[in-house]
Amino acid sequence: MRFLLLCYFGEKAWEALPDLQRDQIMREYGGLLQSLHTSGRHLASAQLKAASTAATVRSKGGKATITDGPFAETKEQLGGYHLIECEGLNEAISIAKRIPTIPFGGVVEVRAVEP
Repeated sequence: MRFLLLCYFGEKAWEALPDLQRDQIMREYGGLLQSLHTSGRHLASAQLKAASTAATVRSKGGKATITDGPFAETKEQLGGYHLIECEGLNEAISIAKRIPTIPFGGVVEVRAVEP
């Protein structure tokens, strides 16, 4: 089964972390992704640009409207994703628990991908 790990973190909180801490988190991400790649579980990942670079498209009165920024104002923003291959939800959650931003307030949403 394929799962999408959606990684959320407050952009202001990320910027407030000392450079050394952010560098350590990114090294831990690299190690996690390397282990997932080696095990054949890693399919794709990407880090997203800041939410301020986003645009949202929706319908209003039958016409598409575009607004700057993400869909909703939230404390955490979607910062990236990992597409993984697992035996099931429990294994995907086990991998999600290893995301290195979690101890610093990060949130990971685990979603199964339709085949």
